[in-house]
Order: sequence, then structure tokens, then C-alpha cells
Amino acid sequence: MKRTHYCGELNERHEGERVLLQGWVNRRRDLGGLVFLDLRDRTGLVQVVVDPESPAFAEAERVRGEYVLEIEGTVRARPADQVNPELATGRVEVAAARLEVLNEAATPPFPVDASWRGEDDPAERVNEDLRLKYRYLDLRRKPMLDRLRLRHTVIKAIWDFLSAEGFVQVETPFLTRSTPEGARDFLVPSRLEPGKFYALPQSPQLFKQMLMIAGVDRYFQIARCFRDEDLRADRQPDFTQLDLEMSFVSQEDIWAINERLVAHVFREALGVELPLPFPRMPYREALERYGSDKPDTRFGLELEPADALFANSNFNAFRSVLEAGGAVRGLRAPAELSRKQIAGLEEVAKRYGAKGLAWVKVGEDGLSGGIAKFLDDGALRAWGARPGETVLFVADRWNTALEALGQVRLALADLLGIERSGWNFLWVVDFPLLEWDSDLELWTYMHHPFTSPHPEDLPLLESDPGRVRAQAYDLVLNGTEVGGGSIRIHRMELQQKMFDVLGIPREEAEEKFGFFLEALRYGAPPHGGIAWGLDRFLALMSGAASIREVIPFPKNQSGRDPLTGAPAPVSPEQLAELHLKIEE
Repeated sequence: MKRTHYCGELNERHEGERVLLQGWVNRRRDLGGLVFLDLRDRTGLVQVVVDPESPAFAEAERVRGEYVLEIEGTVRARPADQVNPELATGRVEVAAARLEVLNEAATPPFPVDASWRGEDDPAERVNEDLRLKYRYLDLRRKPMLDRLRLRHTVIKAIWDFLSAEGFVQVETPFLTRSTPEGARDFLVPSRLEPGKFYALPQSPQLFKQMLMIAGVDRYFQIARCFRDEDLRADRQPDFTQLDLEMSFVSQEDIWAINERLVAHVFREALGVELPLPFPRMPYREALERYGSDKPDTRFGLELEPADALFANSNFNAFRSVLEAGGAVRGLRAPAELSRKQIAGLEEVAKRYGAKGLAWVKVGEDGLSGGIAKFLDDGALRAWGARPGETVLFVADRWNTALEALGQVRLALADLLGIERSGWNFLWVVDFPLLEWDSDLELWTYMHHPFTSPHPEDLPLLESDPGRVRAQAYDLVLNGTEVGGGSIRIHRMELQQKMFDVLGIPREEAEEKFGFFLEALRYGAPPHGGIAWGLDRFLALMSGAASIREVIPFPKNQSGRDPLTGAPAPVSPEQLAELHLKIEE
């Protein structure tokens, strides 16, 4: 089988050439004795004409959609009235001299041909589980193959750039020790040591730090990671990340090389030039302005402090929140919203922890509706409200008020049809190192326990942990976190102190992290790094609604694989080998 060309490559330059093509029948048409076949492969499709006098005619008559064919023939120009300018090969066709059916095909459970002709694709409206069950057919569709090619191009661009920058690609183990990293581990029982387990890595975190201790200096990996957590549109139990680590660096060094890497990837994959450097915004400012630590900065509608409007008001619900140390934040909607629209936004606020959503309409002649009777018209206008606006308020604990109103902000942008286009990258920096867990009544890490405190805040680590900033940073694209990293703790005594603040006893720290603490004793260099959520990155670059659209064989929203039926029972013999028993 000596294929001479791919289907989508043929054009006027090939007129008169004898070609041998192989692919799938995208569509068959029988017109007045002539048989027309659109032959498709991964590059596109080309029209094949089979004349009644052709030796291929008898075979062509039995051909149906998705049959696998080998066709030999001559490239010729299409008649002028049959040129298809929408098709890359639309000015030529192949006159078939020989046709061989390499394999017949059953009728697909959903159509896969429409997208190749630039038509509305019915498969987009098919139940997702059906698409996943027949993923090998789903991947025949043009949008899906385009996303696979984009994935390849992006990963190649990453390899090329980092290799040129002196990074070394290193694979780290899939079977490792269970260590607390923020999500549940997938456990793998050991057959040779009954009662003991491996864990699949949530990330290569400790291994990449030990590579820095080993002197690798610049490491990267396209890493497979595993987390047993609840699924969303941007999460999978097994996923891919770009993982990199560098020695003898500051945050500035890591930001700079990642910005150049992102710019290289966008240039190679999308032909887009990104402006550098990316803006930087402290964590607290991001929350205050946008109600999110991953803000979408492509539009305004920023949150505004409104404590002064209610500090001395008769609106007891808000005043009592302020007296208890809470906060009031406002959001000015540049439109007069209906009661139904406000009710919908209030549901959003409640879903994110707020007790309600107060509102008032600002008119030319005064205030109306909602909490108008509790507000002073002059004070509200001095605060910034303008006629024609509807002002929305949330009062609650500081973080709850901001997060809830931040989600209302996003919903309001959807409601008003505010355009969000372009590529807005942002570094969110100066995260808190720790956050208080009110259920467990102890401090816990915001990122992971190996993140280095800001040097200026080290004296506060034991006396006032909540005020300690982390040398941590997230890379945000259009309101989605696509990467996160930090400068790591490289001194054993500071790492031990961090465990102490987290309430991890010395014995437990030694049991879980003893191998790593031992490594720190042998001269760890200052180091730091980042991990990109590669699937999220690709979903945004391709315009996909879910990371499942850019993963070749993903799980569904329930964590199941409709294609293979995983997870699935195993035999009693397999369980016995692993010294396991299933309890009903």
C-alpha cells in the first residue's frame, strides 16, 4: 500500500498526476450513472468520480459511508460550475481507475461526516456518553481531530522551547508513596507486600524537588497525574500537566521564562503574538476588585467597597454584619434589571454562600425598589452610582461577600451579553501561605506544605500565621487558573517548622515525608517551579467547553469510561492475589 498523497493535499498543482489515496467514505452520491465519493482522511476530503466505464464502477456501487477504501486515479480540474470554494480541494477531483474496499463499515450511531463539509454537525447535540462510548468514531470528526493536532503542536512547542533553554526532560514514577497533597489518592495494592499500597501521583512535586537536590538544575515533564476528586468541566481523575522546576531562581525568573514559553506556544500553535510581560495582581486585590483569585479581566464591572454606605444606616441586616467584622460590597449593573433578572442573580449569590442579594435602582429623580428606603440618594451618587444603573449589594464575612458577588459579576456579564474576547493573561501573586480550617480548628496550607513563606513574613510564621504571604503564584487566562507554582522551602529546619505550624507531629512528618526531609539535609539549592494544567490550557486555546473535548479518551462527569466500562469488577482470583476482600 503505497499511498502517494493525503486527500486534503490535492490541488491544481497535481492536475494530470496519477495518485493512490486511502481513507474513509465521507459521503456517496449516485447521479445519473456517475458515482461521486468524498474520500476523507485526517487532512481533509477530496471528491472522487467513478465513471460507468471505469473498472472501479462495480465496486463503487456497493460502497457506503465510512467504508475504508483504496483508490487509484488521475487528478483533474473540476468543471467550472462544480468548483467548491469552501473546500481546500474544491477545484480538483480524482477520476478513479481502481477502487478496492479495504473494509466495510456498520452505520455509525451518530453522524461523523458533516463537519468535514463545513455543515452543521449533528454530533454536537448527541448525548456525551454516547460519543464517549464510541470515542473512536467521535475522533473521526474534524473538530476532534483538529484538537488532537493542536495538542500535538502545543506539546511539541513546549519541548522545543524548554530543550533550547537547557531543561532536561525526566520521567518520575507512577507508583509511589501516598502523601497528603490536597486531594484523595488513587491507591494501588501491593501483591508482594500484603496490606501495603502504592499511590498514583497527584503531581511529581517531591520528585521534582529531589531532582533539584540532585543537581539537575532545570527539569520538565509532560506529566500524567491522578486525583480522586469530584469531577467538573475542568477536572478529570487522570489528567496531564506541564511540570517544570528550576534551581537558584526567584519568582521573577520563573515568571519571565513562563511568559516567554506561553508566547512561543501561542505563536507556534495559533499564530498569535502575546504582549509581554503579563500583568501581576496581588491575591487580595484580585478578590477586592473581582471577587475571585482567578479573575476574568476582559471586562469591567468591578466590585466596590460599600461599608460606609451602611455603617450608620437603619438597615440592620447589613449594619449588624459590619459590627461583627464583616464587609459590604457593591456591584453597579449598567442597566435597569427586572425583578426576574435580579432573582436569578440572587440565586447565584446564595449558591456561593451569601444570605441574599440586596438591590436598588438609580433613576434621574431618585432611588427606587429593593432597599431604596434605607439609602441616602446623595450618598449613593457620591459613592459612584449613576442614573440607569441597578446596584447590587452583598453583606457577609469578607471572603464570602467577595466570592458571592464575584460570581454574580460573571452571571451579570452573561445576562447583559458583555463581549469577552482576546487572551488576557494575569499572574495572581502574594497568596496567603495558610488558611484557617474552622472545622478542624487548625491552620492548613493554601497550596501545599512545601511552599516557601515570603522572607519578610518569616517572623510571623509562629506568632501570626494568617498574615504570612506565600511565595506562590497562579497563572490565569480569561478567568481560568491554568497554572500554579511557588518558590519551595529548601532548608530542612524551615520545612520542619512549617509542619509544626500545620499541626503535623514530628513522628507523623517523619513517617510520611522522612525520605524528603532526609534529602533536604544534603544541600538543597533554592528552587521553585510551576505546573500548567495542560488540558485546561488546550480547552481555552481551542474554544472547547470542557477539557473532555481535548482529551483523546476521557472519563465522563461521573468518572466512568463509557468506552471500556471502567471502573469494573475484577475476578475473585485477582482480589485473592492482592489479599483483598470486597465488603458489601
